[in-house]
Amino acid sequence: MSKTLTGRMQAEINEDVHDFNQSIIEDRTLFEWDIMGSLAHVYMLAERGILTTEESETISEGLTQILEDINYGKVEYDYEAEDVHMFVENLLIERIGEVGGKLHTARSRNDQVALDLRLYVRQEIIDTLTSFFDLQKILLETAEKHTETIMPGYTHLQRAQPITLAHHLLAYVEMFGRDESRLRDCFVRMNYSPLGAGALAGTTFPINRKTVAKNLEFEAPTRNSLDSVSDRDFCIEFVSCLAITAMHLSRFAEEVILWCSWEFRFAELHDSFATSSSIMPQKKNPDVAELVRGKTGVVYGDLMAMLTIMKGLPLAYNKDMQEVKPLLINAISTVQDCLDIFTPMLSTLKFNKENMRKAVAEGFLNATDCADYLTKKGMPFRTAYKLVGELVNLCIKKRCSLDDLPIEEYRAKSELFERDIYEVINIDNCVKARSLIGGPAAKTVKNTIRLLKSEKFGKGK
Repeated sequence: MSKTLTGRMQAEINEDVHDFNQSIIEDRTLFEWDIMGSLAHVYMLAERGILTTEESETISEGLTQILEDINYGKVEYDYEAEDVHMFVENLLIERIGEVGGKLHTARSRNDQVALDLRLYVRQEIIDTLTSFFDLQKILLETAEKHTETIMPGYTHLQRAQPITLAHHLLAYVEMFGRDESRLRDCFVRMNYSPLGAGALAGTTFPINRKTVAKNLEFEAPTRNSLDSVSDRDFCIEFVSCLAITAMHLSRFAEEVILWCSWEFRFAELHDSFATSSSIMPQKKNPDVAELVRGKTGVVYGDLMAMLTIMKGLPLAYNKDMQEVKPLLINAISTVQDCLDIFTPMLSTLKFNKENMRKAVAEGFLNATDCADYLTKKGMPFRTAYKLVGELVNLCIKKRCSLDDLPIEEYRAKSELFERDIYEVINIDNCVKARSLIGGPAAKTVKNTIRLLKSEKFGKGK
């Protein structure tokens, strides 16, 4: 915004106030969307006879050239401008003359910024969905290679029951699938055009809001002008979706960190996705996964700040809402960066099948199957649970596994035990027996992978 006298103001704006008030630095992300919205607005003004055809064409050509110059780095940003809207308008007037001042006919910066943000968020939702596609594709391809790679399943970070690596990875496919679904719902709710709402009460010009909405591929115009300029729900909802995605990435990152530790050694990061220590030559640090875990807190902070900013605002527009933009932009770029680095990191992760199998063998993970064996023969489960717990204690004392315990020890606890107990508690059979829908058996997991690939990537892909 020029610091010359404007409108009602009879004194030039204080330089510090101008700097405090401006948002041009953050608004650079919105340049393309601001100009796209303006082009649709100008087209409609000409269609309604509010601008002449010649005026419309001159303004449109000027805007198109500005956009092209911005994309090619030919525009020097004017940090004296208050925001992206005034920067574009001032540049347009400078290039095509006074007719450029007609661009702002029948609109306000209030409905203009609301439009820019919706266009921006809409495209970012599409881009994030594309990233989900890439991530889930890698997960499914990796799972397909490990349908029979047995590993411990955990609760409380304690070895619990045997599963497969494929089954474990598919849990994250489900998580990111829900994230995808939330984003699609978010897209539906925000895809309405606020342009025409003006400052808060619309305009007296005979505009056609439906034309603008259609040309910008919105579902329809928004239905209330007050809500149109004061609503930032779509920003908050999107960042809320991103925060959940970041949480899922963080959980996965934590597991990668654990798996790559010397204590687990279930996996190893490729050298290109790890760092070394500045003093300890043996170290291979999972910095990428740790940063993903850490950046999740940044996204949470952006979300909480947005909610706090909006919580006490009366209708309609308030300048506080300007502070939502940098938080939105930061949350989007943070999660996108995490997705962009996490996916290729996973694609190069090398799994240690032997160590996974060894961890299963050492943790009494077949104890539940032993108890189920007795229950299927008529013993109450709680009785079987207590009895098998005693057998586990016996194994600990003897430093052996349930598989190695002599049949005489089993029969000393219950005559229901026969030699077929060893087949039942065989680790491979423990996994194979869990063939129910959603279970870890290779047959079930392979079927799930086929279904997911068909749903997400099309038949035969």
